Amino acid sequence: MKQLEGRRYVIAAIFTLVAFIFLVRLFFVQVLDDQYKLDADNNVLRHIVKYPARGLIYDRNGELLVYNEAAYDLMVTPRQMKEEFDTLAFCELMEISKEEFIEKVNKAKAYSYYKSSIFIKEISARSYARIQEQLFKFPAFYVQTRTLRSYPQKTAAHILGYVGEASPKVIEQNPYYRSGDHIGISGLEMEYEEVLRGKRGVKIVMVDVFNREKGKFRNGIYDSTAVSGKNLQLSLDAELQAYGERLMQNKKGSIVAIDPRTGEVLALISMPTYDPNLLVGRMRSANYGILSKDTLNPLFNRALMAKYPPGSTFKSINALIGLEEGVLTPNTLYSCYNGYRAGNFFMGCHSHRSPVNLEFSIQTSCNAYYSNVFRSIIDKYPTAEEGYKVWREYVTNFGLGQKSNIDLPNELEGFVPKAEYYDRYYRKGSWGSLTIVSLAIGQGELGFTPMQMANMTATIANRGYYITPHIVKSIDGQAIESFDSSIVRHESGISSDNFNEVVEAMNKVVQQGTGTQAKIEGIEVCGKTGTVENPHGDDHSTFIAFAPKDDPQIALSVYVENGYWGSRWAAPIAGLLIEKYLRDTISRPHIEKRMLEGDLIHIQKEGNEGE
Repeated sequence: MKQLEGRRYVIAAIFTLVAFIFLVRLFFVQVLDDQYKLDADNNVLRHIVKYPARGLIYDRNGELLVYNEAAYDLMVTPRQMKEEFDTLAFCELMEISKEEFIEKVNKAKAYSYYKSSIFIKEISARSYARIQEQLFKFPAFYVQTRTLRSYPQKTAAHILGYVGEASPKVIEQNPYYRSGDHIGISGLEMEYEEVLRGKRGVKIVMVDVFNREKGKFRNGIYDSTAVSGKNLQLSLDAELQAYGERLMQNKKGSIVAIDPRTGEVLALISMPTYDPNLLVGRMRSANYGILSKDTLNPLFNRALMAKYPPGSTFKSINALIGLEEGVLTPNTLYSCYNGYRAGNFFMGCHSHRSPVNLEFSIQTSCNAYYSNVFRSIIDKYPTAEEGYKVWREYVTNFGLGQKSNIDLPNELEGFVPKAEYYDRYYRKGSWGSLTIVSLAIGQGELGFTPMQMANMTATIANRGYYITPHIVKSIDGQAIESFDSSIVRHESGISSDNFNEVVEAMNKVVQQGTGTQAKIEGIEVCGKTGTVENPHGDDHSTFIAFAPKDDPQIALSVYVENGYWGSRWAAPIAGLLIEKYLRDTISRPHIEKRMLEGDLIHIQKEGNEGE
């Protein structure tokens, strides 16, 4: 009996303790903990998101490329809307129709009856000045400040990118983002989103029945400060970028210029382009629709995504591989009788003296010479497959046919076929050096981006290596190398001594060969022209170059679609850019005038010059 009596006391004590715990917790929740008071007082408290200013973007010389302008989101809390709401006056103030008003209110209610959501987004500062004094008449509506990007230079759209609203998929995958948040969609805005975006804050204010703010809640102890994004300084030269875009106006193509000493990108041009300000604010969606339907495809970044055969510019690489493999010397001679012939096979070439040595083969861009060189490389090995694999490894060591890992999104790899590709196409053991001899002159299956071709040029300029290309120079004053461990030196596998002959020959190309349109008095420019076969129309004009010869400070590739020979468009554009960068002046205004006025889009092209 005593045992039962003892159990009764124990059970009673347990229930008493549980009741006491609940009473204490209830007291804490209702009296001490303001967090629950915040939830209960949602109808008189307003949580205002404080969006951080995105980081600014500057060029290498401190020129401002991207800054922020004030904008405002009109917010609505459906629960706070009064029955006597003056819809007509509100629509007149906001310059919207009654139908649009109803649609937006229903959308807000579908999102949440109690929580605020965006009613009209990205109102300009000018429009806000007009409506702010009248807004108190409309309970449930208030304004939330944010910023919009602005691009004062109106250039480099493909580099800078643009900002848009975070999609539902992004919000689902990343807990940082909420409905209405902005996020980088392309370019540097996308690549450096976490650096540029900063950290949002919140301000909790009390409002009266007339929707007027009455001050901070609890003196702001629950507020948090927005932290601005970090600033970027680019390696880009804004003046050179703008000049390159002017030279390429009314043309399709690309220019990529690199400082070979550091891998810093000085200019990255894709044409046609667009004003980046078109993809800002409330007109962004409409303008994007127009740009995406444009048949000239201005949204397409040709510098990183277009794959072209390199044409005759690639002959310099075959020369270097031949020298390294010991199948070629500077004095090696090959005959050319207007082309290369092997049995029933014939590859044409333009008229020039014969036989040809290495220097003159590059200077005059001889197809027959490089057909012989290419075949000697492949045939050095027991099978064509073995020889081709050796050749391909050299090619990829120049950064060709693979991503450069530049700090921009959406870069494509390009294409250098593997031996298995030809095994599938011709059957294993059934193809040889003659089958794929078009690779000797940069044609066939090869496809490189202008970025890769600029990397290749930087490798020649450096006599055997390139640095990972990058477009951001520093973040808040701290060198990018401390953030990005991928910026390293890449070796070509070719002895630096073997570059001397090719470099001298490329200098002769500009001094007295096919690239004289790039010649600059007092600056030793090295270059190589190319004509890229195009089955869909006129051939493409291409040119690679670097300068000065013995102290290279700029290396670049130029592609002008449907420009025919490299000497007509690509070479003079390259020469003008080099002079602009090294001297900040132009000594050949007649060539500049022809490039600026040249139109390969809207008017029929005139007769072309020879390479």
